Amino acid sequence: MLTIIMETRDSEAELAQTLSALVTGAVEGLVSDVIILDHGSKDGSMHVADAAGCRFCLDWDLVDVLRSARGEWLMLLEPGARPLGRWVDELLEYVSLNKAPARFSPSRVHKRPLLSRLSRRAPPLEAGFLMRKLDAVAMARADMRLSDIANARSVCKLGTELVPAWVAQSHRMAERA
Repeated sequence: MLTIIMETRDSEAELAQTLSALVTGAVEGLVSDVIILDHGSKDGSMHVADAAGCRFCLDWDLVDVLRSARGEWLMLLEPGARPLGRWVDELLEYVSLNKAPARFSPSRVHKRPLLSRLSRRAPPLEAGFLMRKLDAVAMARADMRLSDIANARSVCKLGTELVPAWVAQSHRMAERA
């Protein structure tokens, strides 16, 4: 029913966090497959994806990847992002009743610093992106990235919150320091 797609580059820890949060969706029958599009990772991202049963693409064409997705809907995420609460129930209801793309609600707990929110626009995938596969295939080109697809659309807002990927990245940097 739903294919999760993420782009990664040396995001082993963040990828593991996101994949662990998606297990509920797979168990409930919402998530049919997960595709990881790699940009030259040198860490263990491939091993994390393999252990979780994901398709890990080293050399890929976005149009071909989208066409090969098993789900009728696509959820585009950044490694490290994690949906919260009853996200499976909300997405099941949303995809059965709607055709319009949607984003998760930003986390009320994890907000970018005020100056960052005021000075620059949030990255296109910060709140995730949900859209029909048919629509994604129609607009995709080989040279596009997932953020290009997410940036090009007006969307509905889901009630479910998403912990953005930058939270996981900032925790990883703090651990290194």
